Amino acid sequence: MNKAEKYQGIIPAFYACYGEDGKVSKQRTRALARHMADKGVKGLYVCGSSGECIYLSKKERKNILETVMEEVGGKLTVIAHVACNNTEDSRKLAAHAEALGVDAIAAIPPIYFHLPDHAVAQYWNDISAAAPNTDFIIYNIPQLAGTRLTVPLYRKMLENPKVVGVKNSSEATQDIQMFKDAGGEGHVVFNGPDEQLVSGLAIGADGGIGGTYGVMPELYLAIYEAVKRGDMARAQAIQYEACRIIYAMCACKGNMYAVIKKILELREGLALGGVRRPLADLAEEDMPRVQECARMIGEAIGKCR
Repeated sequence: MNKAEKYQGIIPAFYACYGEDGKVSKQRTRALARHMADKGVKGLYVCGSSGECIYLSKKERKNILETVMEEVGGKLTVIAHVACNNTEDSRKLAAHAEALGVDAIAAIPPIYFHLPDHAVAQYWNDISAAAPNTDFIIYNIPQLAGTRLTVPLYRKMLENPKVVGVKNSSEATQDIQMFKDAGGEGHVVFNGPDEQLVSGLAIGADGGIGGTYGVMPELYLAIYEAVKRGDMARAQAIQYEACRIIYAMCACKGNMYAVIKKILELREGLALGGVRRPLADLAEEDMPRVQECARMIGEAIGKCR
């Protein structure tokens, strides 16, 4: 599989899987990775925002990635998010990911302090240098990280030959076009906001990485195929269904990933645990809405078959 092909398509953001004791579960992690592979997705994005990375230890993140690679390494494209809020820990995770043979590593910028562009570039390049034989993907999510990837900063990063693209989760769809234009031929840009997959693909995204892909991959796979065929009316209709479900999941008192994990238990028989505090777990009052979301997903999947 060449570089362009392995990054095109639907890549769910992988969820952290916990046992009843709240610790990361190898068995449940393996089961989720196998489940995603069986759904026909292109790859997995491991230990990113949806994987609750900022609330996990380095050891836990290593264990999750090791388990995913044992199960689907060489079968799916695996992108490991390795950023921590300091350079040295990020470099250790990057080196570990390369040793496991991942396809790419990715990193958000450092959070909290608003660093100048040259410091952000140094941070990313230091991480990349710890995995010198592995592709590097910049994760742009300014609404959470507090730092925005600008075109001048991206051009600076493109001086590093291991930088192959951007996971763009900014809410301005045109950013995809700007990064594609700056990167040129051979560079990839992933659509990040799940609610914007159709528009992201239409403006030039190579594929999508998303936090709700894992709970309803059938919908996003159908969107991707419809756009590739030029059937924009079908893609738009399925996107509407996905957005309605996202809004409904976000309306719960518990965190959206707690909702997603419960839906996967209800619909797929996958017990993945709750979420890591301080994320809010499900409240008892959430269950009717969770069950309704599960019903909506089943109905939407039935429509797009």
